[in-house]
Amino acid sequence: MADLKVDLTAPNGKKFTLPTGLFINNEFVKSSIGAKIASINPTNEQEICSVEAAGAEDIDKAVDAARAALNHESWRDISGSERGRLMYKLADLVEQNKDVLATIETWDNGKPFGDSLGDLQEVIDTFRYYAGYADKIHGETIPTTSQKFAYTLKQPIGVCAQIIPWNYPLGMAAWKLGPALACGNTVVMKPAEQTPLSILLLATLFPKAGFPPGVVNITNGYGREAGQVLASHLGIDKIAFTGSTATGKHIMKTASINMKNITLETGGKSPLLVFEDADIEQAAKWAHIGIMSNMGQICTATSRLLVQDTVYDKFVEEFKEVIKSTSKVGDPFAEDTFQGPQVTKAQYDRILSFVDSGTSEGAILTGGKPCPINGKGFFIEPTIFTDVKDNMKIYREEVFGPFVVIVRFKTEAEAIHMANDTTYGLGAALFSQNIELCHRVASRIEAGMVWINSSNDSDIRVPFGGVKQSGIGRELGEAGLAAYTQTKAIHVNMGQKL
Repeated sequence: MADLKVDLTAPNGKKFTLPTGLFINNEFVKSSIGAKIASINPTNEQEICSVEAAGAEDIDKAVDAARAALNHESWRDISGSERGRLMYKLADLVEQNKDVLATIETWDNGKPFGDSLGDLQEVIDTFRYYAGYADKIHGETIPTTSQKFAYTLKQPIGVCAQIIPWNYPLGMAAWKLGPALACGNTVVMKPAEQTPLSILLLATLFPKAGFPPGVVNITNGYGREAGQVLASHLGIDKIAFTGSTATGKHIMKTASINMKNITLETGGKSPLLVFEDADIEQAAKWAHIGIMSNMGQICTATSRLLVQDTVYDKFVEEFKEVIKSTSKVGDPFAEDTFQGPQVTKAQYDRILSFVDSGTSEGAILTGGKPCPINGKGFFIEPTIFTDVKDNMKIYREEVFGPFVVIVRFKTEAEAIHMANDTTYGLGAALFSQNIELCHRVASRIEAGMVWINSSNDSDIRVPFGGVKQSGIGRELGEAGLAAYTQTKAIHVNMGQKL
């Protein structure tokens, strides 16, 4: 529809036309309830534009479109190689629009523009990675007896709901779309209401790449409305969610209405262990990346630094020096900015409430003050708490900001106990030059991922996911395909008579 678009000029001078509708059946349409979502620039607190917000009727239409596409020969009957070609074409189109997509991501989300460009490269790489898998997903023959021929088929699960977070909008979309499409599923995606813009420009690329109508549908909306309808919808076969543990639990409960297949990637309070023989300079630099990149808004952020007491003071001094020399807070479009604003006022206020909590509980604070630009923006200084006790709220709860606690340990056994003393189990990191200790500790830490002598350097070819209350299932790598296929067994009687 002609009125479902807006011409915009970003702070970096980039001009583009953005669709604002719900993307259903390869078309942009109005919300049936007339609802809108306003996107706020976290740098200056001004509205960028408003987009359509889906209601229950819109979700029904998107699910119906996805079901029709799943059963239509234009998608159901094409070969894996053809699916792969569509995905390669999509990746090429993303590459051609990389600068504009990254611009929207920074404007809408607040992350530094260089980081957004890095995210877009990962989007491109993810689509190409799974495009290559599209014609390599197959079953097997299973020898049984001479009178039976048995084989299996790997088939798509069906219509998949995907709910993505605001910290890596396009990155998380690619992590979910890549394997889902490679395996032949269809998708109804709900982006986060805090960052609804970049995914709409991505949506324009699916018809251009040749994807049939209904294969991918994108319905911006509020979680309590559109997200709830998706989780409870009887026409959805699978739901994949990235976000908070509390919301993940609610989705898991709601999805049980028809026993949906689920993949959940939820919260974390990941530890980073520094042993006394570690390269302290490198440990400090990686610890800085592990908690302060992306404004600390990373599910795997290593937000608990556990440091052996013999090197504690040296590490703290080095870590503070890295922050001082690296963590420049400022305009996310400026080349020398390391840390932009927090994504929303709500997230900004949440982080400051944890600063108040840590101070009131007696921990020692460095940083943690608001630092607006010209009186505007959700900017917070890098926040470090030392002299932290394990019963403090700041030690136990996920903050999701540039906020770290540093705690001492004495022995390897104590370090492992402290690392595991949490309801979460997403990631962990450890630093030591003793390779035997590294492998031993890595195997004993209760986490889905462990980094040895690095932090948060994930790779799309390697499985990603958590244990305990950090999620169910895995994304990325070959393991990511398992979340979007189901195995059917076929038994052929080759002569057995009754």
